[in-house]
Amino acid sequence: MTKVRVGVLFGGKSAEHEVSLQSAKNVIEAMDQEKYEIVLIGMDKQGRWYLKEDLEFLLNTTESTQIKLSKSNDEVALILGEGTEQLVTINDFKVLEELDVVFPILHGPYGEDGTVQGLFKLVDLPFVGADVLGSAVGMDKDVMKRLLRDAGISIADFLMYHRIEQEKIDFTEVKDRLGMPVFIKPANLGSSVGISKAADQAEFEQAVKIAFEFDNKIIIEEAIEGREIECSVLGNQEPIASVPGEILPKEGFYSYEAKYIDESGAALEMPAKLTDEMIEQVQECAVESFKVLCCQGMARVDVFIQEDNEIIVNEINTIPGFTKISMYPKLWEISGISYSELIDKLIELAIERYKNEKKLKTSFDFEE
Repeated sequence: MTKVRVGVLFGGKSAEHEVSLQSAKNVIEAMDQEKYEIVLIGMDKQGRWYLKEDLEFLLNTTESTQIKLSKSNDEVALILGEGTEQLVTINDFKVLEELDVVFPILHGPYGEDGTVQGLFKLVDLPFVGADVLGSAVGMDKDVMKRLLRDAGISIADFLMYHRIEQEKIDFTEVKDRLGMPVFIKPANLGSSVGISKAADQAEFEQAVKIAFEFDNKIIIEEAIEGREIECSVLGNQEPIASVPGEILPKEGFYSYEAKYIDESGAALEMPAKLTDEMIEQVQECAVESFKVLCCQGMARVDVFIQEDNEIIVNEINTIPGFTKISMYPKLWEISGISYSELIDKLIELAIERYKNEKKLKTSFDFEE
């Protein structure tokens, strides 16, 4: 059987670079070497792509905050070849690899926001995960929330501000609208990077400054009291949802450290202790959100369940974490799909979508 040549792209320019490296390590270790020929492509923090050797492509793998790409001189670029997609060296334009599909394991801007997805489309290459639109919408919390709201899906009340408005943000006006405490978030980032919870004016002003360090647009959300539930979604036109899991953070909220560094930073209850009816409602909400936001392949939908059982959608993550303590693969595992099977399905979905898109007309033939 001919192996599928999979380009695994990891690293990236965003503040979630280290999370990407951790996720990539787990995905690569779980890929079936009998099915796949794995081509490792590391993107540094400046956006340069490097071909990596199978062994020791990462350094300091036991230290979550110190993990980094190993050094390499094989800088490469992706181009459209003669009927195939090719990686070529930057220096001498030598063809190194021909890829069948790419598995981007990039979190945050310049990887999860539609940028590299657009590149893959231009070079006619199948790729795992959401398309350009779904990726961009899922990354931008402001646009995402407005689309969910317009579709009748409950969300937390929020305000959005651009950098040019920073000096005009009025604490009293925000407090009157949203109450206290509030969450202040960069609009286009994930993994809880740059997110703060503020209960008074001093905390609020500091949180706004921090959020604007990571993005030119921020959102300020009301704090929702409720159980934090996550649900994994898988599929293209007919997506399915996993059993839900519950986050029980030991801090005030599910922080970056709790997600990726401190394995005891939060308790993960899988499956969540919910009634059968509530499980079904969460799954339906997750799938509906997935469809409304134009997603394909995979996503993790995060919601709150309030005391009256109302479900409030917090956000969607189109390239969820794949670290050893990440919810997305864990929820599928307890739903009956193992880690390696999940990777198989994601690659199959990428190729399926690509084949369906190739059937579409890209030009109009005028009759002579």
